[in-house]
Amino acid sequence: MKRIVVTGAAGQFGTEMVTRLRELYGTEAVLATDIRSPGSETGPFAFVDVTNGESLDAAIARHRADTVFHLAAILSAVGEQRPQLTYQVNIGGLFNVLEVARARECAVFTPSSIAAFGPGTPPDPTPQDTIQRPNTMYGVSKVAGELLCDYYFSRFGLDTRGVRYPGLVSHVTAPGGGTTDYAVEIYYEAVLHNRYECFLAKGTQLDMMYMPDAIRAAIELMEAPADSLVHRNAFNIGAMQLTPEKIAASIRRRLPDFELTYDVDPARQAIAESWPRRVDDSAAREEWGWSPEYDLDAMTDEMLDELAGKL
Repeated sequence: MKRIVVTGAAGQFGTEMVTRLRELYGTEAVLATDIRSPGSETGPFAFVDVTNGESLDAAIARHRADTVFHLAAILSAVGEQRPQLTYQVNIGGLFNVLEVARARECAVFTPSSIAAFGPGTPPDPTPQDTIQRPNTMYGVSKVAGELLCDYYFSRFGLDTRGVRYPGLVSHVTAPGGGTTDYAVEIYYEAVLHNRYECFLAKGTQLDMMYMPDAIRAAIELMEAPADSLVHRNAFNIGAMQLTPEKIAASIRRRLPDFELTYDVDPARQAIAESWPRRVDDSAAREEWGWSPEYDLDAMTDEMLDELAGKL
């Protein structure tokens, strides 16, 4: 990777991905793109709507990119409120990226998600290759994305790669409409108010990952030798299996009086219950050496320290 374009660069994931890529490959080598400004622009930026193939092609051509990190997407909870838009952005946008990348000979990283599974998938552990019948538009778009990327690799030889992310936790940007966002909000509220009202039910277990591990996974996968990859576009990767109570207990090591209560959102609870409790990520470990660096307490300490310094 020498010349990189990042779509969705103003989002939670994109913001931190751009920062890390610029640290590794140089500021001018990484073009951030989005439909809205990232706020503090510290390097090349272009307004790009991924549903507009011409605008996307122009940005990639102008930057002379060899790699695209396609992070523009509508997330799970918002996706259920606006399914038509989710289809247009998540599936139509990816199709445009793949078409431009095919023409411009770029490698493509596309994140999938544990949302690509569904109620019929074995939840603990969820195998690498298993039933994928999601019941959300976000999940449907992720399954379609995995298949599209597989197709462009097998049909056109396009170097497509991706992972199925669990819930991601970050202190850099505010939550963006995901079902696992409670695991970000809980830290914000702990620092601000020493209490949190959770929208998922007590005991709801989901796979989670701290953002530095998520970013490292994407970069390591894109740098991995192509001949070592079997699955390419849909690697399960895991780090922590968390419930609201587990996070609260970790927070109480630092804030002993932290209070956790519940006001369950039926829509987001239903989504969470259709997702894996724990994924089998042995394929990622074997094919490109995946291994998380953060556990719950390490993540909690860093989240509380960083948020205390900025809130």
